[in-house]
Amino acid sequence: MINKIITILVDDEKDSRESLQNYLGKYCPEVEVVDTCANIQEARLAIKQHQPQLVFLDIEMPYGNAFDLLDQLEEVNFEIVFVTAFSQYAIPALNLSATYYILKPVDIDELIAAVNKVKEQIEEQGQTERVAVLKEHLKGKHHRLVLPLIDGFEVIEIENILYCEAADNFTCFYLQSGQKHLICRNLKFYDTLLSEQGFCRIHRSTLINMTYVQRYIKGKGGTVILKSGQELAVAQSKKQHFLEQMMGGNYS
Repeated sequence: MINKIITILVDDEKDSRESLQNYLGKYCPEVEVVDTCANIQEARLAIKQHQPQLVFLDIEMPYGNAFDLLDQLEEVNFEIVFVTAFSQYAIPALNLSATYYILKPVDIDELIAAVNKVKEQIEEQGQTERVAVLKEHLKGKHHRLVLPLIDGFEVIEIENILYCEAADNFTCFYLQSGQKHLICRNLKFYDTLLSEQGFCRIHRSTLINMTYVQRYIKGKGGTVILKSGQELAVAQSKKQHFLEQMMGGNYS
């Protein structure tokens, strides 16, 4: 059981640092803030000195942003909760790497949820791998996806995903290897993430990797047959979108 989580706050705005520290003291007593930093230079020194378990890290700061700090560290052996006023280029990358973040102004429930997630992961080894995947996505290299599991996480190659299937508020990933992973996030979340990676929503409950489409059989909506043999129904409302993506133009 974790008694205290040694924590550093990094934000260039004094009011934001003080507000977050007050929220943590009031709502997350297991978090022990040992230092606060206004820029990445101070943060780098504080991390070296305190060896924190958790760092709350503002994304946009003058004189170097959060990702510049991560690039300067030899090893990232602590959990990170990113704090942002919403950066369109960063949020998809954070989601693909299953990295925790909260939006400004900080919502108490989101803060508590983030700390609870960190507590679950604090004894797991692998934060370095998640950060590596995050850096890949920030550089436009969308090769891997981090799937949060009950007992940790798994990094998979996006090209190895055959299709994803909705299961209530969960998503089941079917991989080329025959493995399946049930993830506690809905299909819409992964549809948004993977639609730019060659995936197509063919049904309200099905998202497929177009690379594995072998055949399409006409019908009211039709049926897709994957190279692995799975037959998946295409909803009538999704048919035109699928065929346009498949054929590169109108098809009926």
